[in-house]
Amino acid sequence: MQASFAPLRQAFANARQQAQDAARPARHRDIAARLDISEGELIAAHCGEFASSQSPLQARRLREEWSLLIESLEPLGELMALTRNESCVHEKVGVYAHASTQHGVGLVLGGAIDLRVFYAQWAHGFAVTERLADGAIRRSLQFFDPAGQAVHKIFLRPGTEVAAFESLVELFLAEDQQPGMALGTAWSDAAEKPDAEIDVAAFRQAWASLRDTHEFFGLLKRFGVSRTQALRLADARFVQPLAAASAQELLTRAAQEAVPLMCFVGNPGMIQIHSGPVKRVAVMGPWLNVLDPGFNLHLREDHIASAWLVRKPTSDGLVCSLELFDAKQQLIAQFFGERKPGQAERCDWRELLESLCDTTPLEAAC
Repeated sequence: MQASFAPLRQAFANARQQAQDAARPARHRDIAARLDISEGELIAAHCGEFASSQSPLQARRLREEWSLLIESLEPLGELMALTRNESCVHEKVGVYAHASTQHGVGLVLGGAIDLRVFYAQWAHGFAVTERLADGAIRRSLQFFDPAGQAVHKIFLRPGTEVAAFESLVELFLAEDQQPGMALGTAWSDAAEKPDAEIDVAAFRQAWASLRDTHEFFGLLKRFGVSRTQALRLADARFVQPLAAASAQELLTRAAQEAVPLMCFVGNPGMIQIHSGPVKRVAVMGPWLNVLDPGFNLHLREDHIASAWLVRKPTSDGLVCSLELFDAKQQLIAQFFGERKPGQAERCDWRELLESLCDTTPLEAAC
Protein backbone atom coordinates (compact mmCIF):
# COMPACT_ATOMS: atom_id res chain seq x y z
CA MET A 1 0.00 0.00 0.00
CA GLN A 2 2.76 2.41 0.93
CA ALA A 3 4.70 1.76 -2.26
CA SER A 4 1.79 2.87 -4.47
CA PHE A 5 1.93 6.34 -2.94
CA ALA A 6 5.70 6.75 -3.20
CA PRO A 7 5.53 8.40 -6.68
CA LEU A 8 3.02 10.96 -5.42
CA ARG A 9 5.15 11.75 -2.38
CA GLN A 10 8.17 12.15 -4.65
CA ALA A 11 6.21 14.37 -7.03
CA PHE A 12 5.29 16.60 -4.09
CA ALA A 13 8.90 16.81 -2.91
CA ASN A 14 10.05 17.66 -6.46
CA ALA A 15 7.37 20.32 -6.93
CA ARG A 16 8.19 21.87 -3.57
CA GLN A 17 11.90 21.98 -4.42
CA GLN A 18 11.19 23.56 -7.81
CA ALA A 19 9.09 26.26 -6.17
CA GLN A 20 11.82 26.97 -3.64
CA ASP A 21 14.49 27.12 -6.37
CA ALA A 22 12.35 29.66 -8.23
CA ALA A 23 11.77 31.65 -5.01
CA ARG A 24 8.02 30.96 -5.22
CA PRO A 25 5.77 29.95 -2.32
CA ALA A 26 5.47 26.16 -2.11
CA ARG A 27 1.78 26.06 -1.24
CA HIS A 28 0.21 22.63 -0.85
CA ARG A 29 -2.97 23.81 -2.57
CA ASP A 30 -1.05 24.92 -5.69
CA ILE A 31 1.07 21.76 -5.82
CA ALA A 32 -2.02 19.57 -5.49
CA ALA A 33 -3.69 21.44 -8.35
CA ARG A 34 -0.66 20.88 -10.59
CA LEU A 35 -0.75 17.18 -9.70
CA ASP A 36 -4.49 17.10 -10.52
CA ILE A 37 -5.56 15.94 -7.06
CA SER A 38 -7.26 17.58 -4.11
CA GLU A 39 -5.21 19.08 -1.32
CA GLY A 40 -6.65 16.50 1.05
CA GLU A 41 -5.46 13.66 -1.18
CA LEU A 42 -1.99 15.18 -1.21
CA ILE A 43 -1.85 15.26 2.59
CA ALA A 44 -3.38 11.78 2.94
CA ALA A 45 -0.71 10.32 0.64
CA HIS A 46 1.84 11.14 3.35
CA CYS A 47 0.20 9.01 6.05
CA GLY A 48 1.77 5.82 7.32
CA GLU A 49 5.14 4.46 8.35
CA PHE A 50 7.80 5.23 5.79
CA ALA A 51 11.34 6.56 5.94
CA SER A 52 11.31 10.28 6.75
CA SER A 53 13.98 10.83 4.11
CA GLN A 54 11.42 9.99 1.44
CA SER A 55 9.49 13.21 1.90
CA PRO A 56 9.73 16.48 3.82
CA LEU A 57 6.10 16.03 4.85
CA GLN A 58 4.42 13.49 7.12
CA ALA A 59 0.78 13.23 8.15
CA ARG A 60 -1.06 11.37 10.89
CA ARG A 61 -4.76 10.71 10.42
CA LEU A 62 -7.06 11.87 13.22
CA ARG A 63 -10.29 10.32 14.50
CA GLU A 64 -13.55 11.93 13.41
CA GLU A 65 -14.19 13.55 16.80
CA TRP A 66 -13.94 17.06 15.44
CA SER A 67 -15.87 19.05 18.02
CA LEU A 68 -14.10 17.39 20.96
CA LEU A 69 -10.74 18.01 19.29
CA ILE A 70 -11.45 21.73 18.73
CA GLU A 71 -12.69 22.03 22.31
CA SER A 72 -9.36 20.51 23.50
CA LEU A 73 -7.08 23.09 21.85
CA GLU A 74 -6.99 25.79 24.53
CA PRO A 75 -4.05 24.26 26.51
CA LEU A 76 -1.84 24.56 23.40
CA GLY A 77 -1.78 28.33 23.80
CA GLU A 78 -1.28 30.66 20.86
CA LEU A 79 -2.10 29.23 17.43
CA MET A 80 -2.74 30.57 13.94
CA ALA A 81 -6.19 29.85 12.47
CA LEU A 82 -6.50 29.77 8.68
CA THR A 83 -9.79 29.60 6.80
CA ARG A 84 -10.13 30.16 3.07
CA ASN A 85 -12.31 29.80 0.03
CA GLU A 86 -11.39 29.98 -3.65
CA SER A 87 -10.85 33.75 -3.52
CA CYS A 88 -9.88 34.77 0.00
CA VAL A 89 -7.59 33.63 2.84
CA HIS A 90 -8.21 34.73 6.46
CA GLU A 91 -5.41 34.19 9.01
CA LYS A 92 -5.81 35.03 12.69
CA VAL A 93 -3.51 34.47 15.69
CA GLY A 94 -4.89 33.71 19.13
CA VAL A 95 -6.08 31.05 21.56
CA TYR A 96 -8.88 28.55 20.85
CA ALA A 97 -10.77 29.39 24.03
CA HIS A 98 -14.44 29.10 25.03
CA ALA A 99 -15.25 26.46 22.41
CA SER A 100 -18.64 24.75 22.45
CA THR A 101 -20.92 22.73 20.20
CA GLN A 102 -24.68 22.53 19.87
CA HIS A 103 -26.63 20.59 17.24
CA GLY A 104 -23.51 20.04 15.13
CA VAL A 105 -22.55 23.71 15.02
CA GLY A 106 -19.48 24.84 16.93
CA LEU A 107 -18.47 28.17 18.39
CA VAL A 108 -14.99 29.33 19.34
CA LEU A 109 -15.17 32.64 21.21
CA GLY A 110 -11.56 33.13 22.20
CA GLY A 111 -11.45 36.84 21.47
CA ALA A 112 -8.96 36.93 18.61
CA ILE A 113 -10.05 33.46 17.47
CA ASP A 114 -13.74 33.83 16.58
CA LEU A 115 -15.20 30.91 14.62
CA ARG A 116 -18.52 29.41 13.54
CA VAL A 117 -17.95 25.73 12.76
CA PHE A 118 -20.26 23.50 10.68
CA TYR A 119 -19.01 20.02 11.52
CA ALA A 120 -21.33 18.23 9.07
CA GLN A 121 -18.94 19.36 6.32
CA TRP A 122 -15.82 17.96 8.05
CA ALA A 123 -14.73 14.56 6.77
CA HIS A 124 -10.94 14.20 7.18
CA GLY A 125 -8.36 15.53 9.63
CA PHE A 126 -4.59 15.20 9.91
CA ALA A 127 -1.72 16.26 12.11
CA VAL A 128 0.89 17.45 9.62
CA THR A 129 4.63 17.86 10.18
CA GLU A 130 6.69 19.49 7.45
CA ARG A 131 10.44 20.04 7.29
CA LEU A 132 11.04 23.41 5.60
CA ALA A 133 13.94 24.38 3.36
CA ASP A 134 15.78 26.05 6.25
CA GLY A 135 15.44 22.92 8.39
CA ALA A 136 12.69 24.32 10.59
CA ILE A 137 9.72 22.09 11.43
CA ARG A 138 6.20 23.38 10.78
CA ARG A 139 3.39 21.61 12.64
CA SER A 140 -0.30 21.95 11.90
CA LEU A 141 -3.73 20.39 12.12
CA GLN A 142 -5.57 20.32 8.79
CA PHE A 143 -9.20 19.48 8.11
CA PHE A 144 -10.93 18.70 4.81
CA ASP A 145 -14.42 18.17 3.44
CA PRO A 146 -15.55 14.93 1.73
CA ALA A 147 -14.06 16.07 -1.59
CA GLY A 148 -10.66 16.80 -0.03
CA GLN A 149 -11.07 20.58 -0.07
CA ALA A 150 -9.53 22.41 2.89
CA VAL A 151 -12.05 23.53 5.51
CA HIS A 152 -9.72 24.83 8.25
CA LYS A 153 -6.05 24.72 9.22
CA ILE A 154 -4.38 25.38 12.56
CA PHE A 155 -0.66 26.17 12.68
CA LEU A 156 1.60 26.14 15.71
CA ARG A 157 3.27 29.41 16.66
CA PRO A 158 6.62 30.01 18.40
CA GLY A 159 4.81 30.25 21.74
CA THR A 160 2.68 27.13 21.27
CA GLU A 161 3.14 24.28 23.76
CA VAL A 162 4.58 21.60 21.45
CA ALA A 163 4.35 18.89 24.11
CA ALA A 164 0.64 19.67 24.52
CA PHE A 165 0.24 19.47 20.74
CA GLU A 166 1.85 16.02 20.60
CA SER A 167 -0.26 14.81 23.52
CA LEU A 168 -3.40 16.01 21.76
CA VAL A 169 -2.40 14.27 18.52
CA GLU A 170 -1.77 11.00 20.36
CA LEU A 171 -5.15 11.33 22.06
CA PHE A 172 -7.03 11.80 18.76
CA LEU A 173 -4.91 9.54 16.54
CA ALA A 174 -6.97 7.28 14.28
CA GLU A 175 -6.33 3.55 14.23
CA ASP A 176 -6.14 3.56 10.40
CA GLN A 177 -2.89 5.19 9.29
CA GLN A 178 -2.83 3.81 5.76
CA PRO A 179 -2.13 6.44 3.08
CA GLY A 180 -4.87 7.64 0.78
CA MET A 181 -8.33 9.16 1.04
CA ALA A 182 -11.75 7.95 -0.05
CA LEU A 183 -13.35 10.93 -1.76
CA GLY A 184 -16.99 11.94 -1.43
CA THR A 185 -19.09 14.73 -2.90
CA ALA A 186 -18.46 18.36 -2.12
CA TRP A 187 -21.25 20.46 -0.66
CA SER A 188 -23.08 22.60 -3.21
CA ASP A 189 -25.86 25.17 -3.13
CA ALA A 190 -29.36 24.10 -4.05
CA ALA A 191 -30.43 25.11 -7.54
CA GLU A 192 -31.77 28.65 -7.63
CA LYS A 193 -35.52 29.00 -8.14
CA PRO A 194 -36.72 31.19 -11.01
CA ASP A 195 -37.50 34.70 -9.79
CA ALA A 196 -41.09 34.27 -11.01
CA GLU A 197 -41.66 31.54 -8.39
CA ILE A 198 -40.70 33.83 -5.50
CA ASP A 199 -43.35 35.80 -3.59
CA VAL A 200 -41.34 39.00 -3.87
CA ALA A 201 -43.77 41.18 -1.93
CA ALA A 202 -43.81 38.79 1.03
CA PHE A 203 -40.03 38.40 0.84
CA ARG A 204 -39.51 42.17 0.95
CA GLN A 205 -41.90 42.49 3.88
CA ALA A 206 -40.04 39.73 5.75
CA TRP A 207 -36.72 41.49 5.11
CA ALA A 208 -38.14 44.75 6.44
CA SER A 209 -39.29 42.87 9.56
CA LEU A 210 -35.86 41.43 10.45
CA ARG A 211 -34.78 42.05 14.03
CA ASP A 212 -31.39 40.31 14.06
CA THR A 213 -28.74 39.76 11.37
CA HIS A 214 -28.69 36.05 12.28
CA GLU A 215 -32.28 35.77 11.02
CA PHE A 216 -31.12 36.43 7.46
CA PHE A 217 -30.13 32.84 6.69
CA GLY A 218 -33.54 31.66 7.85
CA LEU A 219 -35.13 34.27 5.60
CA LEU A 220 -33.26 32.89 2.58
CA LYS A 221 -34.25 29.33 3.46
CA ARG A 222 -37.90 30.20 4.06
CA PHE A 223 -38.33 31.80 0.63
CA GLY A 224 -35.99 29.40 -1.18
CA VAL A 225 -33.74 32.11 -2.57
CA SER A 226 -29.96 32.21 -2.97
CA ARG A 227 -28.03 35.04 -1.40
CA THR A 228 -27.38 36.87 -4.67
CA GLN A 229 -30.97 36.29 -5.77
CA ALA A 230 -32.11 37.87 -2.50
CA LEU A 231 -30.01 40.93 -3.25
CA ARG A 232 -31.51 41.21 -6.73
CA LEU A 233 -35.07 40.95 -5.42
CA ALA A 234 -34.73 43.06 -2.28
CA ASP A 235 -36.22 46.50 -1.84
CA ALA A 236 -33.78 49.08 -3.18
CA ARG A 237 -33.63 50.83 0.20
CA PHE A 238 -31.86 47.77 1.61
CA VAL A 239 -29.36 46.94 -1.15
CA GLN A 240 -27.19 48.80 -3.64
CA PRO A 241 -24.71 47.35 -6.14
CA LEU A 242 -21.18 48.72 -5.82
CA ALA A 243 -18.05 48.63 -7.93
CA ALA A 244 -15.70 45.66 -7.41
CA ALA A 245 -13.00 48.18 -6.43
CA SER A 246 -15.11 49.13 -3.39
CA ALA A 247 -13.32 46.48 -1.30
CA GLN A 248 -9.94 48.14 -1.79
CA GLU A 249 -11.34 51.60 -1.10
CA LEU A 250 -13.15 50.39 2.00
CA LEU A 251 -10.10 48.71 3.55
CA THR A 252 -7.75 51.53 2.62
CA ARG A 253 -9.97 54.20 4.12
CA ALA A 254 -10.79 52.08 7.18
CA ALA A 255 -7.05 51.91 7.84
CA GLN A 256 -6.52 55.61 7.19
CA GLU A 257 -9.48 56.71 9.31
CA ALA A 258 -9.02 54.08 12.07
CA VAL A 259 -12.51 52.66 11.62
CA PRO A 260 -12.70 49.20 13.26
CA LEU A 261 -14.52 46.54 11.30
CA MET A 262 -15.49 42.88 11.24
CA CYS A 263 -14.28 40.69 8.37
CA PHE A 264 -16.06 37.36 7.75
CA VAL A 265 -14.49 34.76 5.44
CA GLY A 266 -15.71 31.22 5.13
CA ASN A 267 -16.55 28.05 3.28
CA PRO A 268 -19.32 25.48 3.87
CA GLY A 269 -17.51 24.10 6.94
CA MET A 270 -16.22 27.24 8.67
CA ILE A 271 -16.66 30.98 9.10
CA GLN A 272 -13.71 32.89 10.56
CA ILE A 273 -14.08 36.44 11.87
CA HIS A 274 -11.70 39.32 12.54
CA SER A 275 -12.96 42.16 14.74
CA GLY A 276 -10.98 45.35 15.20
CA PRO A 277 -8.90 47.79 13.21
CA VAL A 278 -6.90 47.17 10.07
CA LYS A 279 -3.67 49.10 9.63
CA ARG A 280 -1.46 47.95 6.77
CA VAL A 281 -3.32 47.47 3.48
CA ALA A 282 -1.20 46.49 0.49
CA VAL A 283 -1.99 45.52 -3.10
CA MET A 284 0.32 42.92 -4.65
CA GLY A 285 -0.69 41.94 -8.17
CA PRO A 286 -4.27 40.63 -8.04
CA TRP A 287 -4.12 40.29 -4.24
CA LEU A 288 -5.59 42.86 -1.87
CA ASN A 289 -3.90 42.24 1.49
CA VAL A 290 -4.17 43.23 5.13
CA LEU A 291 -0.79 42.56 6.74
CA ASP A 292 -1.21 43.30 10.43
CA PRO A 293 0.28 41.60 13.50
CA GLY A 294 -2.19 38.88 14.41
CA PHE A 295 -4.39 39.30 11.31
CA ASN A 296 -3.67 38.71 7.64
CA LEU A 297 -6.20 38.84 4.81
CA HIS A 298 -5.43 37.91 1.20
CA LEU A 299 -8.26 38.70 -1.24
CA ARG A 300 -8.19 38.09 -4.99
CA GLU A 301 -9.68 41.31 -6.36
CA ASP A 302 -9.86 39.87 -9.87
CA HIS A 303 -12.28 37.22 -8.55
CA ILE A 304 -14.84 39.81 -7.42
CA ALA A 305 -17.72 39.63 -9.89
CA SER A 306 -20.17 41.70 -7.82
CA ALA A 307 -20.18 43.81 -4.68
CA TRP A 308 -23.19 44.96 -2.71
CA LEU A 309 -23.99 47.30 0.13
CA VAL A 310 -26.51 45.37 2.23
CA ARG A 311 -28.69 46.84 4.98
CA LYS A 312 -30.50 44.65 7.49
CA PRO A 313 -33.00 45.99 10.05
CA THR A 314 -32.36 44.85 13.63
CA SER A 315 -33.65 45.72 17.08
CA ASP A 316 -30.49 47.87 17.39
CA GLY A 317 -31.15 49.77 14.13
CA LEU A 318 -29.82 49.18 10.65
CA VAL A 319 -26.72 47.00 10.29
CA CYS A 320 -24.85 47.61 7.04
CA SER A 321 -22.25 45.48 5.28
CA LEU A 322 -20.20 45.13 2.12
CA GLU A 323 -20.65 41.68 0.53
CA LEU A 324 -18.40 40.33 -2.24
CA PHE A 325 -19.29 37.52 -4.66
CA ASP A 326 -17.38 35.62 -7.34
CA ALA A 327 -18.50 34.72 -10.87
CA LYS A 328 -20.24 31.57 -9.54
CA GLN A 329 -22.25 33.76 -7.12
CA GLN A 330 -20.35 32.29 -4.17
CA LEU A 331 -19.79 34.57 -1.19
CA ILE A 332 -16.14 35.63 -0.94
CA ALA A 333 -16.18 37.90 2.12
CA GLN A 334 -18.35 40.21 4.20
CA PHE A 335 -17.34 43.40 6.03
CA PHE A 336 -19.35 44.92 8.89
CA GLY A 337 -18.59 47.69 11.34
CA GLU A 338 -17.29 46.37 14.66
CA ARG A 339 -20.15 46.06 17.13
CA LYS A 340 -21.60 43.84 19.83
CA PRO A 341 -25.23 42.71 20.09
CA GLY A 342 -27.26 45.41 21.77
CA GLN A 343 -25.10 48.18 20.31
CA ALA A 344 -26.10 50.52 17.50
CA GLU A 345 -23.91 50.53 14.42
CA ARG A 346 -20.96 52.92 14.52
CA CYS A 347 -21.59 56.16 12.64
CA ASP A 348 -18.05 56.29 11.25
CA TRP A 349 -18.51 52.81 9.73
CA ARG A 350 -21.87 53.66 8.19
CA GLU A 351 -20.58 56.93 6.79
CA LEU A 352 -17.58 55.16 5.26
CA LEU A 353 -19.72 52.46 3.71
CA GLU A 354 -22.36 54.87 2.41
CA SER A 355 -19.66 57.04 0.84
CA LEU A 356 -19.02 54.19 -1.61
CA CYS A 357 -22.51 54.78 -3.08
CA ASP A 358 -23.75 57.46 -5.43
CA THR A 359 -26.77 58.08 -3.22
CA THR A 360 -27.56 57.54 0.46
CA PRO A 361 -31.14 56.54 1.39
CA LEU A 362 -32.73 58.62 4.13
CA GLU A 363 -33.31 55.48 6.24
CA ALA A 364 -29.57 54.79 6.34
CA ALA A 365 -28.58 58.17 7.74
CA CYS A 366 -26.74 57.96 11.05
